[in-house]
Amino acid sequence: MRVWIVFLLCLAGHAIAAPAEEEPVVEELVTEDPTVEEPEVGTNPVQVEVGEFDEAIDIEDVVVENPCLNYHCKKGKVCEVDDSNTPMCVCQDPSTCPAVEGEFEHVCGTDNKTYDSSCHFFATKCALEGTKKGHKLHLDYIGPCKYIEACLDNELNEFPLRMRDWLKNVLVTLYERDEDNNMLTEKQKLRVKKIFENEKRLQAGEHSLDLLARDFEKNYNMYIFPVHWQFGQLDQHPVDGYLTHSELAPLRAPLIPMEHCTTRFFEACDADSDKYIALEEWASCFGIKEQDVDKDLII
Repeated sequence: MRVWIVFLLCLAGHAIAAPAEEEPVVEELVTEDPTVEEPEVGTNPVQVEVGEFDEAIDIEDVVVENPCLNYHCKKGKVCEVDDSNTPMCVCQDPSTCPAVEGEFEHVCGTDNKTYDSSCHFFATKCALEGTKKGHKLHLDYIGPCKYIEACLDNELNEFPLRMRDWLKNVLVTLYERDEDNNMLTEKQKLRVKKIFENEKRLQAGEHSLDLLARDFEKNYNMYIFPVHWQFGQLDQHPVDGYLTHSELAPLRAPLIPMEHCTTRFFEACDADSDKYIALEEWASCFGIKEQDVDKDLII
């Protein structure tokens, strides 16, 4: 299974200044009245060239910071400023989404409608906020909508075998490539290192379901941390110890086209049908024993 390891303006001004005009000095021996030049009609006296002061005085550029620069909006919304220059999030117009380069960018919604891209989907969902349709609309999976065959009971039982092995291999791969990318914290690296260096670890590859089942039984401890780690990766908005449909999307959306039991599996994980998957429910779905569920492992 492929690993899907996936947020100026300047104003300038110039002014020329001149010193105030001095009164003419009248000497006693001069009998003629001094001649005072009058500025041309309509000319601002301050702008009249006066000898050595005819060079412009530069004023430093004034940089106006964009209020939206560091203002975060959730998917489907963009930042705009109101009349008082205060940033706020508003629904994005789907027509402003980037042009789609190919069908691979299409996504399927739970309304069984294909959207050009995730941008188009979330912009549409935002416009439906506050409505029953909008509340039920979620991103179902990556790719255009297609027929997904029903998941049989025996297939549902097989699904966690592959998922557990996949989660373990994802962590090992991240550990191998993590020299400079900091994809794992130091504590996570220490835990994955024990799995990576264990000679009994089942190497990544295409394995029979029987082999996967035997390996889980023999090397059960290797699977405890990967299951906890994945829960922590998903529990982000907010971090509250529960997974919502939206939080599951980064994992389930790429899986559904390849694993037709994905939707039924995660629905079954919600044992109390409250629309949230708690850590205990998540661990149970993957066969982790109750005594081994540990919130401290979500690091």
